Amino acid sequence: MGTALQRFVAKENRERVVTGLGWFSIGLGLAELLMPRTLSRLVGAPRKPLLIRALGVREIAAGVGLLTQPKPAPWLKARVAGDAMDLGLLGAAFFAEDSRPARLAIASTAVAGVTAMDVLAAQDAASGTPPSGRGVVHFEHSIIINRPAEELYRCWRNFEELPRFMNHVIRVQASEGGRSHWVAKGPAGTTLHWDAEIINDHVNELIAWRSLPDGDVDHAGSVRFQPARGGRGTLVRVEMQYRAPAGAAGAKIARFLGQSPEKQVWVDLHRFKQWVETGEIARTEGQSAGRPRSTSRKYDDLVRA
Repeated sequence: MGTALQRFVAKENRERVVTGLGWFSIGLGLAELLMPRTLSRLVGAPRKPLLIRALGVREIAAGVGLLTQPKPAPWLKARVAGDAMDLGLLGAAFFAEDSRPARLAIASTAVAGVTAMDVLAAQDAASGTPPSGRGVVHFEHSIIINRPAEELYRCWRNFEELPRFMNHVIRVQASEGGRSHWVAKGPAGTTLHWDAEIINDHVNELIAWRSLPDGDVDHAGSVRFQPARGGRGTLVRVEMQYRAPAGAAGAKIARFLGQSPEKQVWVDLHRFKQWVETGEIARTEGQSAGRPRSTSRKYDDLVRA
């Protein structure tokens, strides 16, 4: 897989780490807030419930920030600062008369491990750069669909049903472990085969995937389901990276001929909207009346797909 696609996958894995740290913060914060004395006893530190509760509020705030804010870097830095404070307090606890050094040593080791993970995640979030690379094309499309995110996620996650609205996909065979085999229409009447695997899956929110080596298609992508403003349904956003077979020149030729993945995904999103909102997809085949073309090339491409 090309460097740019590896970076795209790394981005999805980074989101998984950030989400895990966010839930860890909330869980630890709730424990510190609700059971300060029990937690102090477990780690072997002197009982200071007010201080432990204050630390719990800080952890919960950091966790909520990581899970809800689009830019995690400030919240990861806050976690690193909090980890440093925790290590300092544990170090000071060693000198207290009622401390338990053995338990404090175990707790300090655990906090040091979490601190290392927080530092790496913070550095990664701060230094992340947009994917790039020769012959790699990045694009994204979005559409608002008048259906709840749960329904749209469920429809998309059922991979074997995707050919119903993805006109270029012939069939998908799902297997265990989040893997699937895809067969799609290629240029000039060819057929493309590849295997893919899910790399990130948040129920009702996100599905991210990447192609596996030795396939006809080298790509990675994600689809997100977010509530649209004003209660208008769900914003569906597809982001993809792919390596054109003939590099950047091949990608330009594909766009010119109307066979680029960017155009296919745009059409597929509109077909998906028609399918889930009306139960059918508009077609012009077999109609005896009507103009052969409209004044909109995009519309013609959509209804004739």
